[in-house]
Amino acid sequence: RMPASAPAADRRQRSSAAFSLSFLSLVFSVTAFSSSHWCEGTRKVAKPFCKGQSGGDHCIRFNSPDANSSNAVQYIWETGDDKFVERRFHAGMWYSCEEIVDDGDEKCRSFISLTPATDRGVLWLSIVAELLYIILLLTGAILMSVEMHCYSSVIDGLKINAFSAVVTVLAGLLGMVSHMMYTTVFQMTVNLGPEDWRPHTWDYGWSYGLAWASFACCMAAAVTTINKYTKTILEFKHKRKMLERSLRIKYMFPDH
Repeated sequence: RMPASAPAADRRQRSSAAFSLSFLSLVFSVTAFSSSHWCEGTRKVAKPFCKGQSGGDHCIRFNSPDANSSNAVQYIWETGDDKFVERRFHAGMWYSCEEIVDDGDEKCRSFISLTPATDRGVLWLSIVAELLYIILLLTGAILMSVEMHCYSSVIDGLKINAFSAVVTVLAGLLGMVSHMMYTTVFQMTVNLGPEDWRPHTWDYGWSYGLAWASFACCMAAAVTTINKYTKTILEFKHKRKMLERSLRIKYMFPDH
């Protein structure tokens, strides 16, 4: 027979696990939302002509002393890739930043201004959904913390547990929709965005992975919370059944 304190200890462990997952999901989502590394890649940019006697790999030596030689002509006109330089860029929900090769600095622009006008509404919906996702995650984490530390009554804790499970599931759905909408908007911007921004190669960055890791933690927290709620209900039903059975035996054999 299981000790009386075992179910309570199990509930505390499940509550602690759900809160830890929810808090981790909140930290991941805030970090990803505020960063600009959802997508990373490179752009091919034409090299400028070198000014004066300056030279190097980042400009075309057009006015160099050997400009009339066959090698210089072959370098400028036949080797097409040598006329371009690759610049790394990274973009998020708010900004898109591109490196400046000469001084190692970055030039940032608003990603909203780069988005095609037809897709700008979808991007705003994605941003609003991401904000609601963070707010609901915070609400769920607060409810789980309240249940863990402020309520000794199992019934009151069960009510808060049910509400936090609903909030966490709703947060996960909003997060999934937000991430998918941003992915769609970015791909449309790659195809239809400004010529001076379109990337040559690109892939998803660490912020994008962090956003989906936040979603995974959120769903894990929701599953843990629902599992705890279901198990507590089943324990109550089992105790009620055992109590009814005990009373029935006592009624049938009053002397005992």
